[in-house]
Amino acid sequence: MDELFTVNAAKTEFREAFNLGDVARFLAIADPELVSFSDGQPSEFGKSGLDSLEIRLRSLFGRFTAKLAVIVVEIRIKGDVAYDYGWHDLTLTPKDGGQPIHRRNRYVDIWRKSNEGNWRLWMYMDNQDVADPFRPGLICLTQHEATGAA
Repeated sequence: MDELFTVNAAKTEFREAFNLGDVARFLAIADPELVSFSDGQPSEFGKSGLDSLEIRLRSLFGRFTAKLAVIVVEIRIKGDVAYDYGWHDLTLTPKDGGQPIHRRNRYVDIWRKSNEGNWRLWMYMDNQDVADPFRPGLICLTQHEATGAA
């Protein structure tokens, strides 16, 4: 089977598990040696990191309904390692009512092929996406003010 397709299928499983609030399904795609550098969380490694992730996901899915949209910019494959990067657009709706919470994160996933031939999430890093502070209109305005140019 095409490796690009199988990495895409693993990323789809990531999204679906999240959207269904299925902790076991989510953890099933994780490599036993998962390294997680998730925004706002301590760095986590291996079994203890997976245990912490399970606790956080159970808490999150217990309190919120999640809707994750994944925007993949690119997937690159080098032998038994693949990576993808892009954005996770997440909306969390409180199960007890209240306003939804929206967050857009940049992410990098590194996948490793298991001995059974399945792609497993090996390393995960994300951080909150931010607006560009150097929008062209502001730069031009600043240059004109500084030089007096029209």
